[in-house]
Amino acid sequence: MTHAMVTTAFTLDGFRITKDLGIVRGIVVRSRSIFGTIGAGLQTMVGGNITLLTDLCEKTREQSYELMCQHADQMGANGIVGMRYDATEVMQGVTEVLCYGTAVVAEKV
Repeated sequence: MTHAMVTTAFTLDGFRITKDLGIVRGIVVRSRSIFGTIGAGLQTMVGGNITLLTDLCEKTREQSYELMCQHADQMGANGIVGMRYDATEVMQGVTEVLCYGTAVVAEKV
């Protein structure tokens, strides 16, 4: 499955959805290291973008997205519609990032 076949919309332009395979998801639970926490704390004193945390968040979302795509591949999907992200703090300093959507089989129109 290509990334072009993943969308937040509920349709895929130029394709007709022929089968709904159900929900797919990718979950990553991440904690900050002590070094990352100290570094981010120092960056907050300066202000602006806290790049250490931005990079951590971006990598975590990317990993959860890839896991979702792998789940869809395992189900035989060639697309995912209604893709969303969600994040929950599981405990202090530990966050779950969930990427989810509906796996579909779609044919070119």
